[in-house]
Amino acid sequence: MRHEQEFVDVLYAHLADLRARTEVAVKSALGREHDGTRQARVERDIAVFEQSGLLAALDAGANGLCFGRLLFRDGADHHIGRIGIRRDDAEHTPLVIDWRADVARPFYLATGHTPMGLRRRRHITTSGRRITGLHDEILDLTDATRTGFEGSDADAVLLASLDAARTGRMHDIVQTIQAEQDRIIRAPHDGVLVVEGGPGTGKTVVALHRAAYLLYANREQLTRRVVLVVGPNPAFLGYIEDVLPSLGETGVQFATPGELFPGVTATAVDTPEAAEVKGRAAMAEVLRRFVADRQTVPETPLFIEHDDGDLYLDAAIAEAARSKARATPLPHNLARPAFASRVIDGLTEQLVDKLGADPFGGPNFLGSGEIAQLSMSVAESPAVQAAIDELWPRLTPQDLVADYLAEPVYLSDEDAAAIRRPIGYDPVFGTRDAVEWTVADVPLLDEAAELLGEDDSLARALAAAERRRRIAYAQGVLDLSYGSRTQEFEDRDDEESEVLSAHDLVDAERLAERQEELDHRTSAERAAADRTWAYGHIVVDEAQELSAMAWRLLMRRSPTRSMTLVGDPAQTSEPGGCGSWERILVPFVEGRWERVRLGVNYRTPTEIMEVAADVMRAVDPGFEPPDSVRSTGVKPWSRHTADLPAAVAWAVAHEGVAAPEADPGDATGGADARVPVDGRVAVIAPRELIDTLATAIPHAERGVEPDLTRPLVLLDPKQAKGLEFDVVIVAEPAAFTLADLYVALTRATQRLGVVHTRDLPPGLTGLAQAG
Repeated sequence: MRHEQEFVDVLYAHLADLRARTEVAVKSALGREHDGTRQARVERDIAVFEQSGLLAALDAGANGLCFGRLLFRDGADHHIGRIGIRRDDAEHTPLVIDWRADVARPFYLATGHTPMGLRRRRHITTSGRRITGLHDEILDLTDATRTGFEGSDADAVLLASLDAARTGRMHDIVQTIQAEQDRIIRAPHDGVLVVEGGPGTGKTVVALHRAAYLLYANREQLTRRVVLVVGPNPAFLGYIEDVLPSLGETGVQFATPGELFPGVTATAVDTPEAAEVKGRAAMAEVLRRFVADRQTVPETPLFIEHDDGDLYLDAAIAEAARSKARATPLPHNLARPAFASRVIDGLTEQLVDKLGADPFGGPNFLGSGEIAQLSMSVAESPAVQAAIDELWPRLTPQDLVADYLAEPVYLSDEDAAAIRRPIGYDPVFGTRDAVEWTVADVPLLDEAAELLGEDDSLARALAAAERRRRIAYAQGVLDLSYGSRTQEFEDRDDEESEVLSAHDLVDAERLAERQEELDHRTSAERAAADRTWAYGHIVVDEAQELSAMAWRLLMRRSPTRSMTLVGDPAQTSEPGGCGSWERILVPFVEGRWERVRLGVNYRTPTEIMEVAADVMRAVDPGFEPPDSVRSTGVKPWSRHTADLPAAVAWAVAHEGVAAPEADPGDATGGADARVPVDGRVAVIAPRELIDTLATAIPHAERGVEPDLTRPLVLLDPKQAKGLEFDVVIVAEPAAFTLADLYVALTRATQRLGVVHTRDLPPGLTGLAQAG
């Protein structure tokens, strides 16, 4: 241990020196002089970005920097860590090997029968910068010193990690990655990889380590194109947010399904019936037809006043214009100019016939120049533009979807009633009220955006006008500089007396460029703001919950179909969820996806998993849960009551949680300050009971994005997806769906309790009574 501690001390000293030099490099890049050209500014910004990224990686990897050592039969000796660090010698010899490097694989895969060249594998446990334990495995079966090493100390490291108290944040498993997990983490990123597994099998953390590995193996491509991680809710994203930074990866975008349309965050909640209808794949065709309905032909001619004569926009002109626009491969807004052009041509023909017709049947008197002027006057007519807007309006996705939901069409009466949402108006100004969008609305908005297209002609015109304004202003500055030049040397002929002024060094266009704002956002920030961004790789957690419409959105974000999908069909609880991998993937990547299954439960003790399995077998006798690797010896309990809030408060106290004002030695108090083994307790209840139960445990953390690091949290089952706690108390299980109950029962790592006023569901009736 003394030898390893000396190495760790040297390693952290080197890291501190490297960090200091990187900080200097960042400051130097920020203060670097440049010649004012765009190229120079881009080069400076790239240098700042690269050095800042290195600095972030060094900071992230500093905790538990070195956790292993490999000693090979051939004498090779490598320390393994979160990030790779090299010496400053001429060969840049590695001090620590990045866990993702190929040479590190024996740390996760080698066995006594397949040692992969290893003689000894050492697990190094640290607290801060201090080594607290070493666990050695002799893998060379012929080594005489193997006596006493028959057991696997790696199992001790794993079990210690599993038994540790929860902190409210997911931790990386880089020190304890198992062989089946390593194979998934390092799988190629072409196509779609489905990682399926029951509760506690490590699906999520494996997928996050896979994202870290892919960024390591494909750094240039994926850093530029960004990796997107989609999680089921804000609480889950808060829970996993530290994993990738702890592995040195900070340039990843995280989002929930309700945040995948730029500028919109879903805050409203649909009924289950509405979410199911909105999530159907058929809604894509429904919206397409609704957009087509907005491309209209007048039943009676539209009268248009014009200085050169009255005009009539009739069905013939409009129909010809609509056919021309629809014949283009362009979406609605981008096809609008084709429609407008044909309308203008038709109206111009009316004027030409009126103004230049030969009464004796000869050719029209107007020349091409005069016809062109008439066409321009028609195009610039506000009345003509208003008529075009009426027949082929510019539409935004938000307005289109809001209009559709206000009066749904192409659905059954029952389905239309389920999703109908009238538009509110301000009674004073007559403007629309702001719409609160739901998660199920977001794919509809994205589909609408695809159908409409974005007409950026106005934005480009404004940008060009702004650039002309800057150049004109810059020219004025230079003219003023020239007019104010010094006269001191004007009568002297020697060339050395000439004084250079601003107008001698830069022209107006270059001076204007210096005033342009550069985009200093990271790639992830730019991706989040760009609906059309093509991600390098997408990780989707709880993938079985997403609707068919949500999958259309995600597949548009990944043209290469490079994805890692994580989930468990047995835990599908959303009414619009696809559930089946075949239903999700065959429409998009038939033949280009692979499923792997994790079968070992690292989270849930045997005692709790048996209860959860009994609940599932009551419906599906053939259900097989994942195998738990540990047992706590503590059986789950239940308590029947007539007063659910009081019973929940009792259960919290029963598990050793006391309110801040309570005596620390009194386990009968409220709900916050004291938790067994410094862990976390969750009360999981149906959403409709959350407010009622909160009155009994007022110190419990709750809300849309609760702080999971607090000792006690109050959640509904959908918020609890993917999370884990030391102790879980399930309230009123008869009110849960089967999938939600399965989720709630499998969140605990140590103990489980159930409180109820109604009869227990099948599978829970055998629980021991408490209190």
